[in-house]
Amino acid sequence: MNNFTYKNKDLYCESVQIKTLAKKFGTPLYVTSEESIQGQYASFKSAFSKLDPLICYAVKANTNLSILRLLKKAGAGADVGGSGELYKALKAGINPRKIVFSGVGKTRGDIEYALKSNVLTLKVESTSEIILINSIAKKLGMVASLMIRINPGVSVDTHKHISTGDIGHKFGLEEKILLSFLDNNKNLKNINIMGIDIHIGSQIANPKAYLLAIKNILHTKIMLEIRGYKISHIDVGGGFPITYDVKNPKLFLDKFAKVIVPLLINSGSKILFEPGRYLVGNASALITEILYTKQNSKKKNFIIVDAGMTELMRPALYDAYHDIIPVLNNNKKSIIADIVGPVCESTDTFAYGRKIRELKCGEHLAILSAGAYGAVMASNYNGRLRPAEVLVLGSKYKVIRKRDKLEDLIKNEI
Repeated sequence: MNNFTYKNKDLYCESVQIKTLAKKFGTPLYVTSEESIQGQYASFKSAFSKLDPLICYAVKANTNLSILRLLKKAGAGADVGGSGELYKALKAGINPRKIVFSGVGKTRGDIEYALKSNVLTLKVESTSEIILINSIAKKLGMVASLMIRINPGVSVDTHKHISTGDIGHKFGLEEKILLSFLDNNKNLKNINIMGIDIHIGSQIANPKAYLLAIKNILHTKIMLEIRGYKISHIDVGGGFPITYDVKNPKLFLDKFAKVIVPLLINSGSKILFEPGRYLVGNASALITEILYTKQNSKKKNFIIVDAGMTELMRPALYDAYHDIIPVLNNNKKSIIADIVGPVCESTDTFAYGRKIRELKCGEHLAILSAGAYGAVMASNYNGRLRPAEVLVLGSKYKVIRKRDKLEDLIKNEI
């Protein structure tokens, strides 16, 4: 749900003019549509309503407190990947009994913090982690509720860096290894295996991948229940796709629901989902000013902007595509140009050979669909200041993160 549209050649987010925000708050600037997030959450809830699931927002997609509070108000729980994300989720008021604590490499401190916070469950990914959690829970006089992340051995058609469900990946446990471990370790009195989980990747376009993965974990459920474990929860993870190219057709959840709901409707377990990108990805744009334009001897055009890989890492990290549009949609001719940032790296490039309106220095561009893995990955590399963030609702807006100041670069240094 992309709420960035033109009105008389000017780009708006909901009812707020983007050039007004750029002038008032400067650039680079993240602008996020509250209405977009609300709409995406409602559409996800509707698609899977027959399962009455617990929707645990994958906090890693965007950790801003205002966005966490917005989703908490809508009814979401949280999937957190470490103590920092748990801290922020709790600060946003999310009920700990709606929080799943994930992560392939939890520290002892992470585990203690999660148990003391009374989260719904810790999602475990190795047998050695089970042993450690049992030991920590015993020390605390507790029984830890665990959800086992199963590696279902399913390959998905997505970028190799965001595929997580194949045997060769670091995530999860294979069923045979889990069952063998449990058969040989029946004295773990301070853990309760209450659920199983999968997460097979991101931007998964083919529902067949979920079909195969869910069938695999339903088999694991049977094998665990034969051994006396009561599997009260099944977590399907996330990975549902959004579109990054407005020219491509929208991706609807109905085709996923048609596959997933029949498999789980009579499972006898509470169903969890962990959407992240799907809820927030299309909700934000990164607004950036054109600093310079130049052309080399081979007639290649460059548009140099004030945002860089320090504000939006995805193109450098994944060769990710983002639509890039002018904030003022003029009638000038189009050119082919590389759109690049100011950081001292050749990979600091948002688009190669992109067709775009001919623009001049001082004008602005909007890099769309930057709500997931955008601001949350921002860094101070090259001594750059992390950008401000603004949340829009209708004709109103508010700053939800201040822009860094120079003194922020050294405040924790000794």
